[in-house]
Amino acid sequence: MVDFIASLVVMGLLLGIYHWYERKARPNKKMTWGESMVAALYVFAVFFWVYGVVPHFWLEWADKGLNWRADKILNGPGNILQPQASGGWMPFTITYLVIRDLIAVLIYNVVLFGNIKYWAHWQSRDARRDEAAKLVDEPSEFGRPLVREGAR
Repeated sequence: MVDFIASLVVMGLLLGIYHWYERKARPNKKMTWGESMVAALYVFAVFFWVYGVVPHFWLEWADKGLNWRADKILNGPGNILQPQASGGWMPFTITYLVIRDLIAVLIYNVVLFGNIKYWAHWQSRDARRDEAAKLVDEPSEFGRPLVREGAR
């Protein structure tokens, strides 16, 4: 459990580095070759961590810490999920191994959605900057500036 929680903390730190750099970087600045190599190494490290290490530690914790095996059947609270083979109403058997794998698939799906969201966020930083500049410099309907001079 400690490994899985620690992997989630490291994932949060890696994503925090992205947010820090995204606020610091100028949107119209061209990256140098060295900066591009460091960025590529960082992205590779993030992908390795979120697609490899985090699901691995979840599967390790479920297998060894929680002891979720194929012979352990999920009956649910009050045996509401008990399979027909054991006298219940469920037409199929759900094992803890299936639940473990479904949670791993959920981790991969969340990471994939986050991956798409982060790429779109990075690619739209010029539009966000232009939108913010337009809101600040645009006068009101009455022709006066929206912000007093010197208030910024």
